[in-house]
Amino acid sequence: MSNCIKRKLAHYRKNFTLAEISGSLGDLGTLVPLMVSLSLSGQVSLTSSLIFGGLWNIITGLKFGIPMCVQPMKTIGAIALASKMSMGEIMGAGMFVSGVVLFLGLTRTIHLVNKYTPHAVVRGIQMGTGITLMTKAGTDLLFKIETPWGGTNWKWHDNYEWAIVWFCVVFFLYHQRRIPTAMIIFVIGLVFAIIVVYTSSTSIQLPSPGFYYPKPVVPTPGEFVTGMLNAGLGQLPLTTLNSVIALVALIKELFPENQTTTSSVATCVGLMNLTGCFFGSMPFCHGSGGLAGQYRFGARSEVSILFLGICKMLIGFILGGSFLGLLQYFPKSFLGVMLFVSGLELAMAARNFSKPDDSQATRNRNFLIVLVSGGMLMTFKNDGVGFVSGIVAYICLWLDARRRGVEFEHSGSTVETKPDQGNTNEQCVVAMPGGEHTTTGKETQRQTLKQ
Repeated sequence: MSNCIKRKLAHYRKNFTLAEISGSLGDLGTLVPLMVSLSLSGQVSLTSSLIFGGLWNIITGLKFGIPMCVQPMKTIGAIALASKMSMGEIMGAGMFVSGVVLFLGLTRTIHLVNKYTPHAVVRGIQMGTGITLMTKAGTDLLFKIETPWGGTNWKWHDNYEWAIVWFCVVFFLYHQRRIPTAMIIFVIGLVFAIIVVYTSSTSIQLPSPGFYYPKPVVPTPGEFVTGMLNAGLGQLPLTTLNSVIALVALIKELFPENQTTTSSVATCVGLMNLTGCFFGSMPFCHGSGGLAGQYRFGARSEVSILFLGICKMLIGFILGGSFLGLLQYFPKSFLGVMLFVSGLELAMAARNFSKPDDSQATRNRNFLIVLVSGGMLMTFKNDGVGFVSGIVAYICLWLDARRRGVEFEHSGSTVETKPDQGNTNEQCVVAMPGGEHTTTGKETQRQTLKQ
């Protein structure tokens, strides 16, 4: 036992780097805007959201050993803001989704969904979600900047000029993992927010140290039903597909040696809201977009989210709801760039929609299904529609191939495949800076993603 603890501590010390800290901040573009908006309107508790969000960051890191993000349930958040749902209704929606996903995980029913889902449909969901996040960077953040190009109400700390600067910085340093880009953006944005809060002539809630703790919130039966019908049903396909199936597919690409399964992720998502939602925490889930963003900004181990989780819990217990004033003035131009890059990284995963030995006809068919799934998801803003559309297109193409007597290669999802199965150890030569390098098939795939 002592040797195991020593090895773990040595692993944490080795990986506690600026790159990991930077990567831990890669998903803030999704988290901060929703958390601030819902907290300002009193629809969720900021204290509970920070404490339970941090707690599940830590549990997730210890359980899975990778930088798997904990992010808000976006559909529930968006509907709650638009329809002014009460805190009890939001909690009811989160509990409903988590209850269903927990059932799918514990009964391993989620494996059936994953097993019979064509790989191209999963890639389409990833592409559609990624491009949607890139779009939201503009519509939800950058376009909401007041007088972005100057004028009498121009804000020195939050404008399009800063967005352009950070956009150029991020892509100039795109392949420089040692430079903590996200951490630099976050620290400067936080400094700007502090300056604005403490120099403003208007009344702004200042951070007030103390001891804050979550308070119980129990939705009534009526609130539970309303939340389930108005927001829970719309969130369910997004959580099942993007937070479980597409996430595990991305994990297998970025971390081929990791043995995370869809049932374990589904169980984790279910448990996190069946606890936090009883205390007013915003509903959380995992997500492929968050993992892609954290990976892009430097996260390669669980140390990144352990660090983030500890920081969230400390802020929650010490500053609690008083931290809201500072978050409210965090520059949207900074968050917009971070969210755009997170979406870009997720959408790029769709380029691996076929196996290397697939025929050209199979590649063309898979690409068509990717476009159908992703396009319908973006058109209707619903993962379920994208999923069903991709499945229908796949079945129609299969029936057409049978009618014409043409061979139809099945491309079912393979995200549960273990590293020692199949032809994953076949060696190949990869052109690398400074010469050729012999790698396995899995290593080649990961190098392609990193590049």
